[in-house]
Amino acid sequence: MFTGFPRETIAYFLNLRFNNYISFYNETKEAFIRDVKTPFHQFINAMAPTMLSIDPLIEVRPDKCLARIRRDTRFTKDKSPFRDHLWLLFRRRGESRETCVMYWFELSPESMEWGVGFWGENRAAMNTLRRRMNAEPEHIEQLIASCHLSQNNLYLAGEDGKRIICPGSLPESLRPWYIKKQLYIVKKEMTVQDAYSPELSRYVQNDFCILAPIYQWLRECADEPLQRDEPVQEYV
Repeated sequence: MFTGFPRETIAYFLNLRFNNYISFYNETKEAFIRDVKTPFHQFINAMAPTMLSIDPLIEVRPDKCLARIRRDTRFTKDKSPFRDHLWLLFRRRGESRETCVMYWFELSPESMEWGVGFWGENRAAMNTLRRRMNAEPEHIEQLIASCHLSQNNLYLAGEDGKRIICPGSLPESLRPWYIKKQLYIVKKEMTVQDAYSPELSRYVQNDFCILAPIYQWLRECADEPLQRDEPVQEYV
């Protein structure tokens, strides 16, 4: 049962940050399992029924959702072997992380956040998203408005495309969405202290349900190019 992350979770992250060595991890592996991996798994299990109610195809097995503490250092200048934070993803089974539609949760010694969106730059899905905004702007406006994002401290984020030009007829409220190269919605104004609350999983479930219409919209945009088997388009 999930009763909040223990304070030892953050303590372990900080210890690993300042002792980022394989020898330290090996010596403290039992503490990692007890203080980090186990509470993350409990959190995922607490979230699972809600996630499956949103999308029955979402992966909810803890080992498949939780990121690895060991980093892949092959293609980065930072060769420190371990992360000092962890995240989890709820995405469909077998879906590539690089272009997936995902819900996520991340905890570090400095911050905690969660949200929904694309992992990276999904150009085909974003092209479809823009076509839909052009074709049915009122429907998309209503869909976004129904989520009451700002009232729930949920905010649009992601890198803008420098060469993406909005059509003159596009409603003002959709323009920040239209120009995104990467797109996700993130929860703000949370603190690490909130991670210790037994109510945390309930708070996250509530936000994920609020975001369900946007998840379904992004899901449709990601699936449509696959169904059409159409080539990826360049930005306008």
